[in-house]
Amino acid sequence: MNQFNPINYSERETTFPMAQSFITGVFSWMGIALGITAITSWLFASSTELMAMLLNPETGSMSMLGWIVMLAPLGLVLWMSAGFNRMSASTMLLVFVGYSILMGMSLSFIFYVYTLPSIAKTFLVTTAMFGFMALLGYTTKTDLTKFGSILLMALVGIIIATLVNYFMKSTQLDYIISFLGVMIFAGLTAYDVQKLKRIGASAIDSNESLRKMTIFGALTLYLDFINLFLFLLRFLGNRK
Repeated sequence: MNQFNPINYSERETTFPMAQSFITGVFSWMGIALGITAITSWLFASSTELMAMLLNPETGSMSMLGWIVMLAPLGLVLWMSAGFNRMSASTMLLVFVGYSILMGMSLSFIFYVYTLPSIAKTFLVTTAMFGFMALLGYTTKTDLTKFGSILLMALVGIIIATLVNYFMKSTQLDYIISFLGVMIFAGLTAYDVQKLKRIGASAIDSNESLRKMTIFGALTLYLDFINLFLFLLRFLGNRK
């Protein structure tokens, strides 16, 4: 997920106005994508007809479209990562919008598992935690590059642990994975914001490449937010 390599810049460069403009664009597109996801998720969760497209109403199992919705987002992320140099900014934006819609469709399932008040509470907690870590990453003078490498290795570890626990079905291991997931994505938020700040500081002018980096940066922070929300929901969500 880390398309851009952090580079060390002087203090003068990291406070260059272009960095602020770039970060503003990143957070704007991230916010738009989250809004699309939230609206799509609510529309599907509140419509029996729409949910019937994802779930078989007779058996309760996922339909073919449901499986596509669950798996397609991963494919789109890989497509955006691999095709970064070949895609135009407009194409990347369309893929990002499509991704946010598919994520909204897949997240509609949480409304069938958790109560609405606990989902809303978790969203507010996630927003507060994400905002704090983003501010920390933007303002800190500490180079977070080495911490980012550690967090990415830890992320690979919990992915493997999650796959193992799919068969073990250990409640204790699931709790540990959830706790580590919160810590990892909180840390990645600070790391990614600092990395994006440096990318913005190195930009000379607004061009096609910078617009693509803005969209990809928004996708990176969007994924940090969504994953942080889902891991927190395991702790704060009240099951129906």
